[in-house]
This record gives sequence, structure tokens and C-alpha cells, in this order.
Amino acid sequence: MQLIRTLAACALLLSASGMAAVANSTRIAETGAYLLGNAHRCGVADDRVIRAGKVIRELIAAAADDDSDRKAAKTRFAEIFRASARVDRDGSGLNPPCKTVVAQFERLEHFHDRAGVR
Repeated sequence: MQLIRTLAACALLLSASGMAAVANSTRIAETGAYLLGNAHRCGVADDRVIRAGKVIRELIAAAADDDSDRKAAKTRFAEIFRASARVDRDGSGLNPPCKTVVAQFERLEHFHDRAGVR
């Protein structure tokens, strides 16, 4: 039952980001890190970002084929998170609007709460 909830959360995360492709651990890591990094950049409370990060790590673990796949996805998560969490002070970056980021972040939180994914 936990696997079904985890996969359902994964599907929501990917559909929320506009990606309808097959879920794999690296894609989950990249998508999740982009969302969480931007949520952090937009001022979402740290405890909320950390809690959502735990969900993303569970999704990565569920989708990984093996330990090396899981490690590669976690490394990619860290890279993307750091890059998207940076505040672009000169305005030259392509950061999504915070209103959009927070709305997508809240969708993930609400789905997580409804599904009881832990």
C-alpha cells in the first residue's frame, strides 16, 4: 500500500511540473529539487521544505533501480536544489514566479497530506 501511495505522489509531482514522461529516479530528483529549491528561494518555511524533501527522497528510493541509481539521483537532486535555491540578484536568470512555485509546492503538500504518505 505504501508503494502505491508513493507512486501516486510521484505521478502528481511529475504532472504538476508538466512532465508526462515515465518517472525515473533522476527525473524525480531533478523535478523535486527544482520545485523545492525555488520554494526555498521564494521564502517557504524551512521546515516545510525539509518535510517535502523527505517525500522526494522516498520517491527517489522507490523509483531507483539500484543503489548506484539512487546515489546518482541524490547527487543530481543536490545540484539542482542548490542552483534553483539561489536568489538571482541581477534579474538575469529564468526563475519562475514565486506565486507559481508556491502554488505547486502547496499542491504537493496537500496531496501528501491527503494520501497519508509518510
